[in-house]
Amino acid sequence: MSRIGKKPIPLPQGVKYSVKGNTIVVEGPKGKVEQVIPSGIKLETEDGHIVASRESDSQAAIHGLTRALVANAVEGVTKGWSKDLDIVGIGYRVELKGKDTVVFTLGYSHPIEFPLPTGITVAIDPKQTRITVSGIDRQKVGQIAADMRSLRKPDPYKNKGVRYSDEKLKKKVGKTGAK
Repeated sequence: MSRIGKKPIPLPQGVKYSVKGNTIVVEGPKGKVEQVIPSGIKLETEDGHIVASRESDSQAAIHGLTRALVANAVEGVTKGWSKDLDIVGIGYRVELKGKDTVVFTLGYSHPIEFPLPTGITVAIDPKQTRITVSGIDRQKVGQIAADMRSLRKPDPYKNKGVRYSDEKLKKKVGKTGAK
């Protein structure tokens, strides 16, 4: 029994969807998102909500997943998704070069140029230590944020590096003097 799969997805004003084969296309004010849905799951509109139903109990494992993917697409085309990253360290900063390249200075001997894919935008604060990655596709936003974080993961001893804004870090104790 899938509790998540049974929940109806509210369909906001101005959002349309269409199912073509095993692909759902959700269109809204911010754009259009395509999502592949597994076979055996049907999507229907009831009272202004999208309801996911499965043909048999063999699709129970993907019922909730399909509903969550469609709900993420609907929220993406209405509100959008964003991830905040903090850059911590002396001399560490980020800047935007043109519209589609982010340049990181992270203590290496060279700056790192990070090209942005289509559909992803970034906003950088004036101090150049906080970056906001946003877009309508939740998976793409999360992957780009993870790729940016992997350029210089937070150091467990000094907590320097690129981290998520809501990430809690445990600082390790360094070496102690021998007696």
